[in-house]
Amino acid sequence: MSEREATAGPTPRIGHQRWVICALLFFATTINYVDRQIIGILKPTLELEFGWSERDYANIVFWFQVAYAVGLVGAGRLLDRVGVRRGFAIAIVIWSFAAMAHAFGRSVVSFAIARIALGLGEAANFPAAIKAVSEWFPKKERAFATGIFNAGSNVGAVVTPLVVPPIALAMGWEAAFIITGALGFVWLAVWLAVYRAPEKSQRLGAAELAHIRSDPAEDDRPVRWRAILPLRQTWAFAIAKFMTDPIWWFFLFWLPDFFAKTHGLDLRTFGPPLIAIYLIADVGSIGGGWLSSTLIQRGWSVNAGRKIAMLVCALCVLPVSFAASADQLWLAVAIVGLAAAAHQGWSANLFTLVSDTMPRRAIGSVVGFGGMAGAIGGMLMSQYAGYVLDTTGSYTSIFVVIGFTYVIALAIVHILAPRLAPAIVPHSSPAKEGYAT
Repeated sequence: MSEREATAGPTPRIGHQRWVICALLFFATTINYVDRQIIGILKPTLELEFGWSERDYANIVFWFQVAYAVGLVGAGRLLDRVGVRRGFAIAIVIWSFAAMAHAFGRSVVSFAIARIALGLGEAANFPAAIKAVSEWFPKKERAFATGIFNAGSNVGAVVTPLVVPPIALAMGWEAAFIITGALGFVWLAVWLAVYRAPEKSQRLGAAELAHIRSDPAEDDRPVRWRAILPLRQTWAFAIAKFMTDPIWWFFLFWLPDFFAKTHGLDLRTFGPPLIAIYLIADVGSIGGGWLSSTLIQRGWSVNAGRKIAMLVCALCVLPVSFAASADQLWLAVAIVGLAAAAHQGWSANLFTLVSDTMPRRAIGSVVGFGGMAGAIGGMLMSQYAGYVLDTTGSYTSIFVVIGFTYVIALAIVHILAPRLAPAIVPHSSPAKEGYAT
């Protein structure tokens, strides 16, 4: 044994503070989805009370998505400038007040105004969470961490049909909006007490900080829009979001109505099918991130690991084309649940493409831009769904479109970013700006 080996102490144990941060992001995402999904759960009740048509409801959803699209652009830039801690705190205050304001709505216009405020606030959730993951995790752990916090969207979707119907039946639909909206302020108190950048956190040990910063050093100079927008990596992410985000929006806002119209369920009975779908989706969210991270840890390239995982997810969505024709309720639940799980696995890897290819200081802006594209796609989906349902009364064509979207989106991602090479993001004159491949 050498003298160095004899005198060396035990290897410092890597701490777990980064997973505490991941847990906070998970709970924020859970609250985010409770606040946005509650209107879908209450859709049959609100339609009956206020006499809404399918297009009235589609327009309320549409204005939420308009605000969400606008908010994503501003949120990304704000987070890159002021940081995650302050930016996320501002956002959750806005969206929690907006969620509670729904209780005072009495018309399509008043609900649309509340949804606009909700969309502006909620837009910061994913840019903030992705940026926090990039600050607190090395690249090899980011997909798994993203899958964990992204699973909060499924937990929120599970909690909502569990909690909202009993509250609405016992205390009225107004109380459901107020009680769920207030949860954000509880989270805010914990966030402000716990979250700091890794270098400023007193809870973080030296070994864990070294682990977090184990990737090669990055250029942290600010970037401009004109430097981000020409990049192929930016558009690979944005187009994939544009094509696939609307499908998740559709699940959130229309599945209760789908089960009500095709299988006769109502506020008292559609809870178990929805809960089952989103529990299955939770498995997909974590499993999709785990799959790509495991492949990479076993020696696969980042490019191969991410895209193989995304291909598996895309293929698992295909059977949803037959969801509307399923005669048995639980067969329809299984088919939609598989698609929801595949979407969440897809989403975990798609988000991670940004931190794989972009410098840390550009992540919030790129995620915000891609999220805006996804919200625009969601706007189109809401109008399409409202039109189809008002004119045909059938969900069949909608599910057929959903079934083939992910395979096409993955092909576009591969064409635009065939190697997932890190983007070359210029900082100087426009003459030096160009495409990175």
